[in-house]
Amino acid sequence: MNSTESILNLARKTIDLERDAIANLNHLLTDDFANAVSLIYNSKGRVIITGVGKSAIIANKIVATLNSTGTPAVFMHAADAIHGDLGLILEDDVVICISKSGNTPEIKVLVPLIKNANNKMIAITGNDTSFLAQQSDFVLNTYVEQEACPNNLAPTTSTTTQLVMGDALAVCLLELRGFSSKDFAKYHPGGSLGKRLYLRVSDLSSVNEKPKVELHTSAKDVIVEISEKMLGVTAVVDNNKIVGIITDGDLRRMLTKSEDFIHLTAKDIMGSNPKRIDEDAMAIDAMELMEEYGISQLLVEKDGNYAGVIHIHDLIKEGII
Repeated sequence: MNSTESILNLARKTIDLERDAIANLNHLLTDDFANAVSLIYNSKGRVIITGVGKSAIIANKIVATLNSTGTPAVFMHAADAIHGDLGLILEDDVVICISKSGNTPEIKVLVPLIKNANNKMIAITGNDTSFLAQQSDFVLNTYVEQEACPNNLAPTTSTTTQLVMGDALAVCLLELRGFSSKDFAKYHPGGSLGKRLYLRVSDLSSVNEKPKVELHTSAKDVIVEISEKMLGVTAVVDNNKIVGIITDGDLRRMLTKSEDFIHLTAKDIMGSNPKRIDEDAMAIDAMELMEEYGISQLLVEKDGNYAGVIHIHDLIKEGII
């Protein structure tokens, strides 16, 4: 068992077992699933998800997924519920109980209390003849033939199918609500994921220097402008309209081609038709444009006028790259 091959074989067996169990969920889906989705979608309340043991951990994850995709959800541990936390459940809430067997002592105590309060209940269980299944309004069957655990004891395959069923619920609800990337950004304002969805070019370029020179600006003053503004670039403008760009690379090429550059102007050095982006564009669009053309800066415009520079380092700093 200590050999590399035997370890890999066991890992492959585990993956195969769980893969097959997930695939089998397709055959276990019934109208109850669609009805459960409709129930939650049309509910005026929240989704309360409960369970014990490993099922409670899965419940927590499903709650997090629902909350982040537009369906308000709350976790309630089944054991704590019968010791005071039952007050979490409000009149219009829908309750989801997760239990592989559907016959645990906590579930048998909790379920009648939920039914007495007239809350609708959805079961996620691997036993569609269990106490939980019989008492629930809708049953989502997550039956598995075998746990990945060699002793067929530790919840492994069963918790995987519970998790997938929860994801299926969340995605269906997401689609019904027309949940967009903008909605997602509203619920995920922190971290690089959120920033990709809400951060605009102006949020980054507005804090940068705005290097610019005129067409007739001398080469010496161009060098000074680029050096002082420390962005490795300057825009060349005419009446504040972008007409060109000069980068560090342009200056190096100028120096290799001409020993006497004192009489050169920005017009002689610049590259024309520089890549640019509107300040209201998303920062992720700026990143894609930089990647497409293999450049590290973009000139920024506002209403057709020069408005600044966005640099690849700005995107790295914000975690977008």
